Amino acid sequence: MDRPALIGRTSEVDALLDAAPTLLSGEAGIGKTAVLDAVAARARADGRRVLRAAGVQFEADVSWSGLHQLLFPLVDEFPPPGDVHGDALRTALGLGRGPAPDRLLVSSAVLLLIRRVAAGHPVLMIVDDLPWIDRASAGVLGFVARRLEGSEAGFLAAARNGVASIVADGGLPRRTLPPLDRESAARLLARRFPDVPPMLRLQLLHQANGNPLALTHLPAVLTRAPRGGLPGLFEERVTALPPETRAPLLLAALGGLADLPLLRRRPPGRPRPDGPVTGGPATGGLAIGDAATGTSTTGTSTTGTSPTGSSPTGSSPTGSSPTGSSTTGDAAELGDILDAAERAGLVTLDGGLTFRHPLIAAAVVDLATTRERRAAHAALAEILTADPERRAWHLSEAAESPDEQVATQLTVAAHSMLRRGDAAGAVATLTRAADLTPDPAGRSRRLAEAAYLGAEAAGALDTASRLLSAAHHTDRAAGGSLHAAAATVQLLLNGDGDVETAHRLLVAAIEAGGHGYDAGDPALIDALHMLLLLCWFTGRPEAWQPLHAAIGKLRPAPPDLLRATAAIFGDPARTGAAEVAGLDRVLDTITDDTDSGLIIRAGTAAVYADRLPRLRSANQRVIALGRAGAAPARRYVGAMMHLGLDHYLGGRWGEAADLAAEGLRACDEHGYPFFRWYFLYQAGLIKAVRGEEEHLTDELIAWASARGAHGAELFAYHPRTLAAIGRRDYESAYRNATLLTPAGVLADHVPHALWVSLDLVEAAVHTGRRAEARAHVDALRRAALDSLSPRFGLLTAGAEALVAEGDDARKLFEAAIERPGAERWPFHHARIRLAYGERLRRERAAADSRREFTLALETFDRLGAGPWRDRAAAELRATGQTRSRETVRGPAALTPQEWEIARLAGSGLTNKQIAERLFLSHRTIGDHLYRIFPKLGITTRAALRDALTGRTVI
Repeated sequence: MDRPALIGRTSEVDALLDAAPTLLSGEAGIGKTAVLDAVAARARADGRRVLRAAGVQFEADVSWSGLHQLLFPLVDEFPPPGDVHGDALRTALGLGRGPAPDRLLVSSAVLLLIRRVAAGHPVLMIVDDLPWIDRASAGVLGFVARRLEGSEAGFLAAARNGVASIVADGGLPRRTLPPLDRESAARLLARRFPDVPPMLRLQLLHQANGNPLALTHLPAVLTRAPRGGLPGLFEERVTALPPETRAPLLLAALGGLADLPLLRRRPPGRPRPDGPVTGGPATGGLAIGDAATGTSTTGTSTTGTSPTGSSPTGSSPTGSSPTGSSTTGDAAELGDILDAAERAGLVTLDGGLTFRHPLIAAAVVDLATTRERRAAHAALAEILTADPERRAWHLSEAAESPDEQVATQLTVAAHSMLRRGDAAGAVATLTRAADLTPDPAGRSRRLAEAAYLGAEAAGALDTASRLLSAAHHTDRAAGGSLHAAAATVQLLLNGDGDVETAHRLLVAAIEAGGHGYDAGDPALIDALHMLLLLCWFTGRPEAWQPLHAAIGKLRPAPPDLLRATAAIFGDPARTGAAEVAGLDRVLDTITDDTDSGLIIRAGTAAVYADRLPRLRSANQRVIALGRAGAAPARRYVGAMMHLGLDHYLGGRWGEAADLAAEGLRACDEHGYPFFRWYFLYQAGLIKAVRGEEEHLTDELIAWASARGAHGAELFAYHPRTLAAIGRRDYESAYRNATLLTPAGVLADHVPHALWVSLDLVEAAVHTGRRAEARAHVDALRRAALDSLSPRFGLLTAGAEALVAEGDDARKLFEAAIERPGAERWPFHHARIRLAYGERLRRERAAADSRREFTLALETFDRLGAGPWRDRAAAELRATGQTRSRETVRGPAALTPQEWEIARLAGSGLTNKQIAERLFLSHRTIGDHLYRIFPKLGITTRAALRDALTGRTVI
């Protein structure tokens, strides 16, 4: 397209220049790149810093390549070494070494970097051909683009209609670039081809239908219909080029090359993965030199810069090649050879080779023979010693038959991708490695590993199923490998399989494995963490024996997190307290190592030690990435489980209910039906404490029973117990609580039994079972649960007070209420106040009881705990007080979270914008505002700012 001035696009450029993050879409050749160029030029003229990247069709599987293009100009502005965000960026982009960063950490690092840079100098990020940006980069860019509000940074991307994308566009506002209107099309045609006869001009305008690319290239083929649509516009010109010109064009198209010195004359050979060229097919006498590559083939070029930011490998400071030929002379000769392509309007050679349109690069590749493409890939691999992932990929494309050395390099590259947060890329690369593995057992092993990663890390169960089937078909013995067994377990659980079968399969694979119980074997540790969950799901104490036996055999020692999780999640009442210190040490590392898999595993260990608040921000980030499609679905679901429990215990029931609904949708949408059970439990729990009718526990019990998931089935009795207590049906409450654990016993390997301890004692007291109540309190005392969790200490103290008599009861109630930090669990705390008030009223201490009833009533009212609120209000009336003290209004009535929501809403932000900033859903924000307005005594959003001005929250 003619770059000096765009015809007919002024309004689009103006609109995009200051738009919110936008995805520009349109058909091939409609002028998206030209519009991006114009926006970039205008932005630079306005003093903005422009960062650009472009997807390359033939390198979409190279992890982090897109992000490297975009951020390489900012390398000097990365945080210093030792900073967690700076180290994460350098590791992900291959500029440094360090712990493998999770994508959420990389996403946060990029966002912070862009915001900081933009604060000093406005920034515009432009990404062309977004569907061809690698998966890892696209996920990060989607995360960043939606969080730029309030900064001096902008984001603009472009994507062609109808092109299959390896990533979703992440919900960015979409703007479609329309065809040129008739007048603008005629002007463009007249400017480019002023001598076209009038009749032919009309015919061309009709054929082009406002497509700028067609208008500028159709006259070259006149009225002949191009073969294959718009790409066919270039086929005749590409075919007409001499072979010595087409060869370097093919190298540039496949390798994303822009630097002329890299395309020097030399007969290439086929490189081996462990050595130099050993001979092979020729590519018209042209090959790549020994330097690393440039960046994009579309619209931009970088001279002499490798994808990792390193200097060209193998080139000497004097510019001579390793073979002794002059690189400068070869480049000059190559420039003469490529003049033909420039004269044909296919490329520009202004400081480097740039295809005038991505469809030209596609045409060059499409017209090459299989032999020519393989030879080009071999030549590309020869120079990529500084970039093992890209080199391995080109080696695989050059291979004509299975090759173990190439497969090994691909496997290494896949593990590198996984360490850098690109699980989907790792699955694809491992699958390709399996294709190139000569030995059936080795091929099956790699397919099984890819299947496991697809199910566990990439969230692709359909892909995992196909890969696992292929692994079994290749080698029947594959079913015994740890990766195959772990993948099979995932598929069984989310299909029609049962927990007992999955447990037996995984135990057999662990006990038969050749791992030697090496604690450093990742496959073994992964399998043991999965077995731990299966043990819990069975609900049988004996199911834990193989796990504990395997952990005891690990050498030199079991990992801290595995040991802590087995003890705390398995049987917290007996073994949890001894491992809490180890868990706390693990949690201390989470701030620096935020791998989403580690976050979910740490959350599992933290549930029954009440350490979930320490993981709150990490879980929020995983959920935010999951919503953006940038975190594995399995981990997105796990983070919602843990954050939902955290919200429930902290009294944020609106957020907990929203997460339960979102979790159910996510399980359905991402193919994880097994994990619906938890969100049924959480939704039922919220309904129970709110006094709403619910039948979700019926569905949970039916589902769990059919699959042998007795551990999950037991969860249903918790909300049923609470619902019964709420309606004062203490007999039903006692029956449901004792289905979790008998009175006087803390059930063996039933950790959720601890959660109904206060409920069981209260129900026993109200049904005249005082002996059973005392026996259960004795069991709680013996377990010394305070050393496990302050919340369990609070529940134990409340239960002790319930069974006590006389002055001892008063002392115990007051000690329980005054326990440090007891307000962190507002529902439990208010229930103990209510029980204390009831005891005081029965002892005719009406004045003292009113205080407890009033404070309990206010908490229940704030939480929305309807049955308990009504009960507290009735007790208050029974003391002779017909209403509680005057309801507090104004900012003092707001909780800290409500204050922050009110402040943001008063500043003009929408519910959606507030939700993104606070990592909540927009429905939760609306629910909060619904409660905030009456507390402030206002009825409109416009009155928020005045209501908050000059006030403080307490």
